[in-house]
Amino acid sequence: MMNVKPTLKKISPDFGSSILVKKHTEFLKEIKAFWHFHPEIELIYVNKGKGKRHIGNHLSYFNNSQLLLIGSNLPHNGFTDRLTTNGSESLIQFKPDFLGKDFFDAPEMKPISILFEKAKKGILFGVKTKQKLGPKIERISEKSGFKQILILLEILHTLSKSEDYTLLNADGFAFETQPQDSSKIDIIFKHINENFNQHISLDEIAGLVSMTVPAFCRFFKKTTGKTFTKLVNEYRVVHATKLLTESQTSITDICFECGFNNFSHFNKLFKEFTGKSASKYRGEMINFVQQQ
Repeated sequence: MMNVKPTLKKISPDFGSSILVKKHTEFLKEIKAFWHFHPEIELIYVNKGKGKRHIGNHLSYFNNSQLLLIGSNLPHNGFTDRLTTNGSESLIQFKPDFLGKDFFDAPEMKPISILFEKAKKGILFGVKTKQKLGPKIERISEKSGFKQILILLEILHTLSKSEDYTLLNADGFAFETQPQDSSKIDIIFKHINENFNQHISLDEIAGLVSMTVPAFCRFFKKTTGKTFTKLVNEYRVVHATKLLTESQTSITDICFECGFNNFSHFNKLFKEFTGKSASKYRGEMINFVQQQ
């Protein structure tokens, strides 16, 4: 089993492109999902498969196909994990200002601008929209340059007019980062990524970015919307969900392996974050896998 941990993901479009387009097919089973976030907006269409959605504080399952729009800096898991089979995933990733700082401020672009704001909570589109746009999203990988941009704008325009959707992370969080904060955030999350299963003191993490503890706490809360302790604990719970699903390790051992030093505290936080106990979560995932 791979020890997958949450991380800040940096996305680089191909040379000469302002968007990144990918289509995963035969190697779907090989790709390992991981907990990450990035400033780019992400449009995902899975044409067939079964798996888990983990977007912000939202946890659910999909069966067959799905069409999602995930906004800037909204933490999520990849969707092409070992539970996704017999289908393909198409994704388009782009920065909110990929056509220029003011492009989506134009009156004609207002619906798309509103769509981008909604996407910060994660949008799941329904059957009508999937059927209408799925094939177009899959074909965009066959185009390049100007044609790709035109097709993407058409897709975004259609999505902005759709009433066939659900907001997944309505009460959750996204990371509102400023460009000048990028290096600090990178350092902070790299350290969390490598050490969240151990105790990380505020003095330690604040020192890494040359800040006093009070200044760091203000910066972190403003940037992520959460206290440092709360966010680290949530990462630990997310890692626990991976271990509960992919290993036979006892729940007590998983508690300590994820960095908790108190089993009661682990149980309380796990239920608070996922809505169910660790034992119930594991039981549901075992049943889900056996049905595949």
